[in-house]
Amino acid sequence: MSAPQRRFDLPCTAIPSAWYNIAADLPVPAPPPLDPNTGKPAGPELLAPIFPMGLLQQEMSTERWIDVPGAVMEAYSLYRPSPLIRATALEKALDTPARIYYKYEGVSPAGSHKPNTAIPQAYYNKLEGVKRITTETGAGQWGCALALACSLFDVECMVYMVKVSFFQKPYRRSMMAAWGAECIASPSDTTETGRKVLAETPDTPGSLGIAISEAVEDAVGREDTKYSLGSVLNHVLLHQTIIGQEAQIQMEMAGDEPDVVIGCHGGGSNFAGLAFPYIRDKITKGKTTRIVAVEPKSCPTLTQGPLAYDYGDTGKMTPLLHMYTLGSGFVAPGIHAGGLRYHGAAPLTSHCIGQGYAEAIAVPQLETFAAAITFARSEGFIPAPESAHAICAAIREANAAKEAGEERVILFNLSGHGHFDMAAYDAYLAGQLTDIEPPAESLAGSLACLPKVDG
Repeated sequence: MSAPQRRFDLPCTAIPSAWYNIAADLPVPAPPPLDPNTGKPAGPELLAPIFPMGLLQQEMSTERWIDVPGAVMEAYSLYRPSPLIRATALEKALDTPARIYYKYEGVSPAGSHKPNTAIPQAYYNKLEGVKRITTETGAGQWGCALALACSLFDVECMVYMVKVSFFQKPYRRSMMAAWGAECIASPSDTTETGRKVLAETPDTPGSLGIAISEAVEDAVGREDTKYSLGSVLNHVLLHQTIIGQEAQIQMEMAGDEPDVVIGCHGGGSNFAGLAFPYIRDKITKGKTTRIVAVEPKSCPTLTQGPLAYDYGDTGKMTPLLHMYTLGSGFVAPGIHAGGLRYHGAAPLTSHCIGQGYAEAIAVPQLETFAAAITFARSEGFIPAPESAHAICAAIREANAAKEAGEERVILFNLSGHGHFDMAAYDAYLAGQLTDIEPPAESLAGSLACLPKVDG
């Protein structure tokens, strides 16, 4: 039997030297965050107690390009540029005329795209004399990335990991410990927020909203500590655009251009990282590329939530963000794609979807794992459950191309490997997983508590 045709593996010749800021090109600016006490736009001073000024300047910036510092470029060179791969084996397995490409971010030391922002966040904190950083993590990918980045810049790291994932994914905790970080299950008894949640719902699986509240409370309580977020905020999405910029160079090398660009969506970081450079081309060059964000049906933020102002955390400690939301009190079912269990969405991503530059779909858990298995048995890589949502949508697109008898170029972001998610695969292969959707009354209850904002 002959070996399968070798897929194309397209590395960049260089790492892009600047991050792309989509705020510079939006015809309609995104609504600003609001101070919940005054209802007025929140300035840097509101966030200064928890973020270093270097990151706050990026958060508020409307400059199109922001240079990547030399120390960050040096750290990026550990794993960047990441490869773009033509999925010829998957195309053959699907018998599709579509050409499928994926940007593989699992080559980083942490196994995901998350170091793209963890490294600059640790750098800017170190630059301003911060000794310790707190954060939250869902599935553990962000916690691992920040633990890695803090080890590179000699900063202490404290991680509040959503409880359901803390026990589902123990080896992610081990990775954090190996890089010197401390990781505890959230909600915990170490913060006022955690103790309150545990008193009200002792059996809670936890949520990113709760873990964010704990990490912010911890940071505010210590002068030597700042807080770091792995998704949602503008500066996080900015750092991730290194993905899409590389992909555009690599697609040009391949002599192809995507008809559809796909990314899984939880808070918005890996989706925006791939999509924003392509949305720029839709805005500035009139391109017609479809941009698709894929979320789980168990946490349908983009597909069932309203675009409204809401808190980014359960404890209501953050500014009000204009985003698609299920309500800050929403707790999603404990699916294995823990990184996608967030009640809100990045304001810039939300704005792009609201303005029609991108679209969103929700896919069920079983179809997602079936797609992951199809991908693993053709391409070889075992994807993280989060990334499998993008694969699921890509397979849908490839099958649609086959049914229509047309060529279609598909690009998606494989945001991380699933080597520490094998318990999820065990459960799927044993027939123990089910499709889960949040009860209507749960959604209605959390949405009823959205803050009232004048105008």
